[in-house]
Amino acid sequence: MEDLRVWYHTPQGPVKAVDGVSFGLLKDERLGLVGESGSGKSTIALALMRLIRPPGKIEGGAIDLDGVNLLTVGDEAMRRLRLAAIALVAQGAMNSLNPVVRVREQIVDAMRDHGEKLSKQAANARVASLLDQVGLKPEVADRFPHELSGGMKQRVCIAIAICLRPKVILADEPTSALDVVVQRQVMDTLGRVQEQLGASVVLVGHDMGLMAQFADRLGVMYAGRLAEVSPVREIFADPLHPYTKLLIASLPSIEEKGRLNGIPGLPPSLLNPPGGCAFHPRCPFAMPRCAVEDPRLQEVRPNRWVACHLFDPDQPRPTDLTQVNGSTHAPGLIGAPDSDGPTGLAGPTGTTGTTGTTEA
Repeated sequence: MEDLRVWYHTPQGPVKAVDGVSFGLLKDERLGLVGESGSGKSTIALALMRLIRPPGKIEGGAIDLDGVNLLTVGDEAMRRLRLAAIALVAQGAMNSLNPVVRVREQIVDAMRDHGEKLSKQAANARVASLLDQVGLKPEVADRFPHELSGGMKQRVCIAIAICLRPKVILADEPTSALDVVVQRQVMDTLGRVQEQLGASVVLVGHDMGLMAQFADRLGVMYAGRLAEVSPVREIFADPLHPYTKLLIASLPSIEEKGRLNGIPGLPPSLLNPPGGCAFHPRCPFAMPRCAVEDPRLQEVRPNRWVACHLFDPDQPRPTDLTQVNGSTHAPGLIGAPDSDGPTGLAGPTGTTGTTGTTEA
């Protein structure tokens, strides 16, 4: 995805929900997108499926899937690419399923709509196999959605999403409104079918704990842009962007009691965003430069991309970066940029390093 821009046009002016976001996705990779509500995560998922509706509009950019720009193909061609090449597991399972149609008909309809010519016996066998893949019994096919639990409905949505073996699965907060036990079941199901298909996954959410367990790489969104993109283990062990640092510092600890530290202030209005870095009004390390100059996303360590003036080579660095939101943290949470080159993981623009890793 290159320089994607999605704006919602209002009488007061455009709301820039996604404003120049770029990233690459490797084959078999699990990429997580996190951030506060309104940061543009779900809009990216809808844009990847080309499901943005007025007053929203994709203003520019490119979405390349195996050499096909999803933003330039015709409507009929894009309709056929959905499910077959790229599929969406939506946030609300109940709203995604037709309440008056049995599960079997909904799965079969998705396959036949894409040219799959199946006899009744073959269709029933295919539905049973798909339900088995997501951990459901064959008799679930004869039920209506309202007869299923929340976790079962979500797994039916996963079964529909994988019915044509797509290369990319988009999961938009698939565990919202589910209890933690069912969350684990749904995520285990998603991970298992991804491995079986050899597909790549983009997981959208705000649960940092869930991302830590599932994702390989994490993109942190703020005000319609990427603030940081890093391998998930490194971003939790050593967050670089001040916003990422505050997000992780706000997580409760199961090892010791203490006051929960939220991020001060509120996310900016996307209709009238502040000048310079959008995070500077809430940033404990803001400098005068941050109010007037928008930082660019740059690779400051191998496979670690950050949009922050603290990492510009010519920028004098604060002497004490250990105070965050009134709490003392271990030094080194924001480290000095390294000069080493990339080692092969896809960067935000989809480039790879010396290993030549294949992209999805």
